[in-house]
Amino acid sequence: MTDRPTGAKPPKPHARPRTGARVAAVQALFQSEQAEENPETVIEQFTRHRLGHVPGAGGFEDGRVEDAHVPLFGAIVRLAVREQERIDPLIAQSLPADWPFERLDPVLRALLRAAVAELSMPEGPPARVVINEYLDVAHGFFHGDEPRLVNGLLDALARRVQPGEFSAAPADGAASADSPAADASTH
Repeated sequence: MTDRPTGAKPPKPHARPRTGARVAAVQALFQSEQAEENPETVIEQFTRHRLGHVPGAGGFEDGRVEDAHVPLFGAIVRLAVREQERIDPLIAQSLPADWPFERLDPVLRALLRAAVAELSMPEGPPARVVINEYLDVAHGFFHGDEPRLVNGLLDALARRVQPGEFSAAPADGAASADSPAADASTH
């Protein structure tokens, strides 16, 4: 039994601004590629029209990301675009031999670019946090096998981009109290 009055709406879940930034970055990278728009233009459009709370405007279902961490959003998009010539071959090399990069769904391609960009950030969160976050984002965009593909690809990509994080992992795969997995809730 709950303490809420009958007919009351459930409480709004806690905001996750960094997750919102990642969702928005995937959307912006997709838009930039599909519309062949300058990424700075797309960042500016998103910052003005899609990020933050606007009374009367819709939420995720209308393309709004109310609780996005705007500096992280901009950093991910800029780095993904600036480093795309390095990022795309990394993704392509991680795909199965019979799955060419060009065959990737455009949203999936944008998600992987954003994730690799964030994995490449010198002061970014631990690789396992990035993997978990983008896996959550993938579940928001896809309902088929794509999240499993994202999980496998990001694990392989993270091991290439941040190999030092994985060599120090506990042998039994368990997360210790000071491991990156234990830190996932703070990023």
